[in-house]
Amino acid sequence: MYQIQKNGYGYKLTFSDFISAEEMKCWADDSKITLQNHYGKFGVLVDMRTLKPLNSEAQEIMVSGQKVFKEKGMERSAVILSSALVTGQFKRLAQSSGIYQWERYIDASTHPDFEKKAEDWIRFGSDPDK
Repeated sequence: MYQIQKNGYGYKLTFSDFISAEEMKCWADDSKITLQNHYGKFGVLVDMRTLKPLNSEAQEIMVSGQKVFKEKGMERSAVILSSALVTGQFKRLAQSSGIYQWERYIDASTHPDFEKKAEDWIRFGSDPDK
């Protein structure tokens, strides 16, 4: 399952459970529609705490979707995760899409204030890794 929500700093994306390539394609299409009239810089919080690892086809679609967000003005993103496997997968995908340097990864299992850390990175550039 996925969800796209507009909010004060930009967008919150939620990905949960198993996402097939077909569902990931729906997310990519919905993202393009959501962003088509967006102008200016924005941030993205991505909640992937319950997401299962993606298959290779879904990964390719995710990379193209990440590129769309960056091209439309994404300045910073914070990804909330709780699985080491999914964290590693998404770090690699972010490197492929070219957004890695603007993205931070926050482990929800070790940071109870994960949402505040994410929003501080998105809004103010306060690096949660420092």
